[in-house]
Amino acid sequence: MQLPVQSQSTIYAEAWEAAAGPDDLVEIARAADRSGFAYVASCDHVAIPRRLAAAMSTVWYDPVATLAFLASVTERVRLLSHVAVVGLRHPLVTAKQYATLDHLSRGRLILGVGAGHVQEEFEALGVDFERRGSVLDESIDALRSALGRDEFPEHHGKLYDFEGLGQRPRPAQAQVPVWVGGSSPAAVRRAAVKGDGWLPQGDPRDRLPDQIARLKRIREEAGITDPVAIGAITEPLYVGEPGWDVGCRTLSGRPEALAESLRAYRAMGVHQIQVRFRSRSRSELTDQMGAFGTEVAPHL
Repeated sequence: MQLPVQSQSTIYAEAWEAAAGPDDLVEIARAADRSGFAYVASCDHVAIPRRLAAAMSTVWYDPVATLAFLASVTERVRLLSHVAVVGLRHPLVTAKQYATLDHLSRGRLILGVGAGHVQEEFEALGVDFERRGSVLDESIDALRSALGRDEFPEHHGKLYDFEGLGQRPRPAQAQVPVWVGGSSPAAVRRAAVKGDGWLPQGDPRDRLPDQIARLKRIREEAGITDPVAIGAITEPLYVGEPGWDVGCRTLSGRPEALAESLRAYRAMGVHQIQVRFRSRSRSELTDQMGAFGTEVAPHL
């Protein structure tokens, strides 16, 4: 699941999150850890322009700081950047941050990357917004090297060129998984040829099968035989009968019925689902997470 509190877009934030903070994040991460969740995720925006602030809000915690903070209070759950806009920073800077995070968390990092969409962010940081796709493509290649086993990584590209520069600590993992986010044709192609996983962004159920088939076809045509982790973001969930208006899109009801609905994702070829629960408080959220872990997950 993507963590609440750390990003508060009006599209998905609950009212209680506005007054929440570090203690709430700790309890939610601990609930994910003990309830069997595969990962907790944190977003990435440097700054939000006024024209978007009403919808997106300006609450976007830094993902490296947030995930490192939560690594210290959890033991098992993996830590995902969903997604890091890595084109905003030099790959050696990104590698230093995330290698340290993987080292400190004893190998729990999943590096989710994306192209970004806020033009003013790019302009303020001196990065070409129109070329963000090609910047991301090379950034992934550079990060593969910089997050590898070599203390002195090497990359020679059009945008970035480095060698003979050592970085320690190295990641705890021999290979940090790189998952590519986005649902545009370019993002799906990038995930197919450069990713260890794909994180679609808002694809409804009826669109996913064609997207997955396209990703697999591109990957096969490129001669890539390594497995790829295909994800999906589910509809909002509520385990049990809510007794309050959770919205018409929310899946709610008995655990067995929820599991039956969610198994449709597996039938499409999805390997992991990212879930979000409707809630009116932190305690209701952690109760929902616990109910999902004990009552829904066994049916999956």
